[in-house]
Amino acid sequence: MKVIDAWMQHPSEHFFTYPYFDSLKRWLKQGFKKIPLEDTLRVLDSAQVEKALISAWHGPEGPMISNEEVLSITMKYPDRFFGVAAVDIRETESAISTIRKYVLEHHFKALRIIQWLWELPCTHSYYQPLLEECANLNIPVCLQVGLTGPLKTSETGRPGYIERIALDHPQLKIVCGHIGYPWHMEMIAYATKFPNVYIDTSAYKSSRYPAELVQYINAHGASKVMFGSNYPMITPGDCLQDLDSLGLRAENQEMFLYKNAEAVFGL
Repeated sequence: MKVIDAWMQHPSEHFFTYPYFDSLKRWLKQGFKKIPLEDTLRVLDSAQVEKALISAWHGPEGPMISNEEVLSITMKYPDRFFGVAAVDIRETESAISTIRKYVLEHHFKALRIIQWLWELPCTHSYYQPLLEECANLNIPVCLQVGLTGPLKTSETGRPGYIERIALDHPQLKIVCGHIGYPWHMEMIAYATKFPNVYIDTSAYKSSRYPAELVQYINAHGASKVMFGSNYPMITPGDCLQDLDSLGLRAENQEMFLYKNAEAVFGL
């Protein structure tokens, strides 16, 4: 079984000091201490994850996982990890310069913006020039949809905002992480409506995928959904443990596990 993980990160211990992650620590019953990179590699190997999109994070207080931290990992394992950049969305010129640097010079594959960090939906004016730049560079923008697990608003994760930017940026590839629950039916509708909108299943075990999403993967949504874990919050092995019970057709499962990510991210 070949797997590509569309959403993971390798955070420092500093990353988990933000108090809004307390809800995740409580749910998952772990404190999230610093993880050696070798441990992350073993976790990926055990789940047959051959490649992973590894994300930087940037919020109002600054970098939480810097682009340089991500770059150090992609340079060490260039065939295993592919960088996803993050920027200060308030600083347009600097942000665009940063995106160009890491995409054109260091072959990063996407831009990630965590809307709940900014408490601003993706329709806000801060996003628009960055979305245009992603379209110009032919890279996806990776966003979060659905309930916000950390102690921040979920409003920014409503799929209706995705519809607006898909209308405004028809050439932009939009990857919507975390399924969209409890608004997953809307998310499926927008992924169906727009050829440039995709869903990744990060933060959910396969046993918790909504039945409607499984049906979508097995039918007309075969090319629109890709696997993600959100490691280290949840491991890819835990996510995939019950995959066989979903009853996916062999071809559809291959598309879900790696072919869609290859196509969308240009891997």
